[in-house]
Amino acid sequence: MIRKSQLTLALMLSLAAIPASAKTLVFCSEGNPEGMNPQIVTTTTGMNAVRAIFNTLVEFEPGTTVLRASLAENWTISEDGTEYTFQLRKGVKFHSNALFTPSRTMNADDVIFSLERQWKTDHPFHNVSGGKYDYFKDTGMPDLLKTIEKVDDYTVKITLTHPEAPFLANLAMNFNSVLSAEYADQLLKQGMLEKLDEAPIGTGPFSFVSYQKDVAVRYRAFPDYWAGKQPVDMLIFSITPNPAVRLTKLKAGECHVIAFPNPADIEKIKVDPDLRLLSQEGMNIGYMSMNVTKKPFDDVRIRRAINMAIDKESILTAVYRGAGIVAKNPIPPTLWSYNDDVKDYPYDIEGAKKLMAEAGYPQGFESELWYMPVSRAYNPDGRRIAEMIQTDLARIGIRLNLITYEWNAYRAKLQNGDAPMALFGWTGDNGDPDNFLNVMLGCTAARPGGNNVAKWCNREFDDLVTRAKGISDRNERTRLYREAQEVAKREAPWVPLAHSVVFTGIRKDVVGFKQDPLGRHLFENVDVNN
Repeated sequence: MIRKSQLTLALMLSLAAIPASAKTLVFCSEGNPEGMNPQIVTTTTGMNAVRAIFNTLVEFEPGTTVLRASLAENWTISEDGTEYTFQLRKGVKFHSNALFTPSRTMNADDVIFSLERQWKTDHPFHNVSGGKYDYFKDTGMPDLLKTIEKVDDYTVKITLTHPEAPFLANLAMNFNSVLSAEYADQLLKQGMLEKLDEAPIGTGPFSFVSYQKDVAVRYRAFPDYWAGKQPVDMLIFSITPNPAVRLTKLKAGECHVIAFPNPADIEKIKVDPDLRLLSQEGMNIGYMSMNVTKKPFDDVRIRRAINMAIDKESILTAVYRGAGIVAKNPIPPTLWSYNDDVKDYPYDIEGAKKLMAEAGYPQGFESELWYMPVSRAYNPDGRRIAEMIQTDLARIGIRLNLITYEWNAYRAKLQNGDAPMALFGWTGDNGDPDNFLNVMLGCTAARPGGNNVAKWCNREFDDLVTRAKGISDRNERTRLYREAQEVAKREAPWVPLAHSVVFTGIRKDVVGFKQDPLGRHLFENVDVNN
């Protein structure tokens, strides 16, 4: 077991390697990233860790869900919505490391490599690092892509099998970052394919320096960044799972920004003259899934009974400290197409007992509830929520054993379908309802490894969300998504718990940091006045 003092010493040693004159920005992150390649990470932790290294063809303007140009300067879309032609930015340089020095700037070959590595099963890099590409698959990209063509060195045409309204927004997400094809070619010749994911090369504002599990991820400002050199020289993600420790580090000046402060500590940040509290209504959902492939959760009466037996208002008060609202749908009310007409299940113990008896379980049953080991805005304290649900469900005879795992193992086991009941959540990645309804509850995502951890595949629901993403008219998409939310409520694969307010604690000497509606921690153009 690694002691806290050992971790502190290791971090101090890593910081000692930084020149004294370097301006350093330290972010207290809540956990270890599951990888350093955006194509293979799916958690907020992992995506935060790789975001500074890479760019995408298009991106979201910081603090908004508005798309803007990035590595693609401009693009055109055919009238039928199936052909996207991107004009690439010229003169964009890649990072270098001990293994690689680029001989050219970013071009069409890099874009094609980055997409085909995930898409083509016979690609030489496809099976490297496990070859899962969960987000690529959950968004339906393998079936959506028809061809990717190099028109010339700075023009790429992507043809789709059918129109897809969220496609451009999906291209702005981390998993569609542009990697260096030249770096990959060199690694292939040297037989070092895994280094593509372990020692990443991108075009982003910061280049990767090192990652030490449970200690820190270190980055250096890229002097040749196409959008201009960063105001700080070094960026460090100090891995600090305990929210109380994160706050202590923030107050002591050891961190400049902290992720996911405990709601109970919000007032402490507000009253500290050296700190600032940023807050924003979150585009998120915290929920408890029920795995419909495991008995008795294959019976909708059991799932409805569990929905009726959980006191969500008490959870909101005790854990979220009122910083949010009780959830009834899989998408938050901040997102277009939210169906406020949906009626939530009432908190009704006697009604829940009646459903349990009808389903053949008058005396209840024993099961497991898995809870998250890390804090998130949508779930600030997994253990406490699990204990409250354990108490609630005991009233209808359901006896729960509480289980957790290290975060990356927890996530992998949930996505594999191992958990009968589990606490999980989601923060929107692109401002489109498809990113919630399809990615978390669609049939494609119910596969082993998919983000549909309830493994619920309902053809009526899936048909609605599939039709919706193939239509460009927002009014019609809204109608279909509203109907899909009614199906999800009726079939109850989840207990939606809460949509939370998202808080970030920063020191007052931090300049340019913006709260982000997509839950990202963005450090491009952020400075520290010291």
